[in-house]
Amino acid sequence: MIDWLAANWVNILVIALVAVMIFFAARSLIKDKKAGKSSCGCSCANCALAGKCHSQNKKK
Repeated sequence: MIDWLAANWVNILVIALVAVMIFFAARSLIKDKKAGKSSCGCSCANCALAGKCHSQNKKK
């Protein structure tokens, strides 16, 4: 087991870093969604789906 860990420590490290990055990205998206922020980051003036993605904000 220790030989396998020694041979693959770089892969394990990279996978762990990617998993941590995915966790923080998902957490940020969830927090933004709960706060009512848009995920696209641009204005809705020219967006064809503006009424769909912000329909909850209009009901308040």
